[in-house]
Amino acid sequence: MSKIVSGQQRINYDLQTLRGDLFGGVTSMIVALPIALAFGMASGLGAAAGMYSAIAIGFFATVFGGTRCQISGPTGPMVIAMAVIISTHTSSLIEALTIVVLAGLIQVLVGMLGIGRFIVYTPYMVVSGFMSGIGIIIMTMHTLPFVGTPTASGGVMGTLRAWPDVIDNINTSALAIASVTLAVCVFWPRRLKGYLPAPLAALIVGTLSGMLWFNDVPVIGSIPSGFPEVQLGLPSTGFLLQALHPALILALLGAIESLLTSLVADAMTGTQHDPNRELVGQGIGNIVSGLFGGAPGSGSTTGTVTNIRAGAVTRVSGVIYALLILAVALGLGRYIEPIPVAVLAGILMKVGWDIVDWRVVRRAHRIDRADLIVILVTLGLTVFVDLIIGVAIGLIVAGMVHARQLESLELDSALSVPLMDRTFFSGLKGMAEADPYLARVGLVALKGRFTVASSRKLVEVIGADIKDHEIVIFDFSGTTYLDDSSAMVVENLMNIATEEHTEFIVMGLSVTVAHTLHTLNILQRVPDERLVETLDEARQVAYQLIRNDLFPG
Repeated sequence: MSKIVSGQQRINYDLQTLRGDLFGGVTSMIVALPIALAFGMASGLGAAAGMYSAIAIGFFATVFGGTRCQISGPTGPMVIAMAVIISTHTSSLIEALTIVVLAGLIQVLVGMLGIGRFIVYTPYMVVSGFMSGIGIIIMTMHTLPFVGTPTASGGVMGTLRAWPDVIDNINTSALAIASVTLAVCVFWPRRLKGYLPAPLAALIVGTLSGMLWFNDVPVIGSIPSGFPEVQLGLPSTGFLLQALHPALILALLGAIESLLTSLVADAMTGTQHDPNRELVGQGIGNIVSGLFGGAPGSGSTTGTVTNIRAGAVTRVSGVIYALLILAVALGLGRYIEPIPVAVLAGILMKVGWDIVDWRVVRRAHRIDRADLIVILVTLGLTVFVDLIIGVAIGLIVAGMVHARQLESLELDSALSVPLMDRTFFSGLKGMAEADPYLARVGLVALKGRFTVASSRKLVEVIGADIKDHEIVIFDFSGTTYLDDSSAMVVENLMNIATEEHTEFIVMGLSVTVAHTLHTLNILQRVPDERLVETLDEARQVAYQLIRNDLFPG
């Protein structure tokens, strides 16, 4: 009887799981399709490229990836990065798609090498500045389609330069359609979102308004029907070398966004993703997308959250999502062709607004000034110069800020104090007559961890104290970590002691710290009797040095 009940429970659970995955996949497709079309246009590859990206990355990242219930496809950062790459690094479609494939290969390689988990260590302030910059770029670049004119080349600056000529040529019909679409996206009732997502409602309302009243506006136009053909050719060897740089940045952006989305999925489902497997899956998806003319993509936070909230439990939901969009591409593309470009511009305005990190913007006056500089530098360079430069310089500035913060923390853990003879040598024969105010021994205690961040300052702060003593004790009993840069600083401190004719004793070395110092041959010149474990042993060694009249007085 128990076996029958158990089997019945299993059947019920499977049906419930299938129902949740089916509803999640359908809902995700409904939400993602209009955004995929819009992102395809934004990438510069066309609306169909957005669909192909959603199909390829949505399917292969789901099957081979390491995150349950994640929905993948074209995303804001990836398509805007692609648009910049097309305008600055390529001269043909084949070259653009080659970069997408190379980015996928890099992601697969990073995942197979097992270093995917390190990507999530990208400072949040860099991610925040970049994401907000992407949101501003999306909104700015689509102000032109919003009023019925083609998107300008040259990114944000090109758009701003084109505005004086556009003001006198605004297509009022396109402006009306885009405004209606944006209004539906913003004000769609929350209680209806479970039945009809806001982007899809906006797509329907905007398209109907264009078909019924405002029909003198640009539309998406012809979309290839049937299964997409392989689009990739073989570019020159010289271009492949030039393509590595933008492909690396594209791979990095996709990896960061995918793994951050995986963390969101983990928090919502109580599961734990495999970052390296996720990068392999994302990489395979981008390779296939590039081969068939699709835009680059990554894990989509919006799609993933929608999928999970709709009841998805397993990877099946992502497969259903991709197959449904494939069905649209195979037979329903003709229904997409009449959609006004202004409708996609209206949807993208809302998407761009949502991408801006408003949580940080609202707290800008409370954020540490150094962190705020990282955000503003990353955002400014992303918007007005280049996404690649923005991320690269942002990482450098964030590293400098982090190093400065570590310097202060590490220096607070460094201690240099004199040890008064009367106290330190109390009870030892022959020291009773010593000057009670004399401190011939100094203690340099390094507590905690020390890295390159504080290495220069350690010499400045502690080096000056060494010459004031006849003996110095280097206390490593509280040191938990010492990198190679800090180890070399220890050698510099020992050199200062030697130059000042100050003897030194090394105390309390842990196995890890001793290994670092021995590896660099820093302890080679320290006699074994001066390597001690406790302060009492150090006191005995120091006493013998003084009693042997190594120092006058």
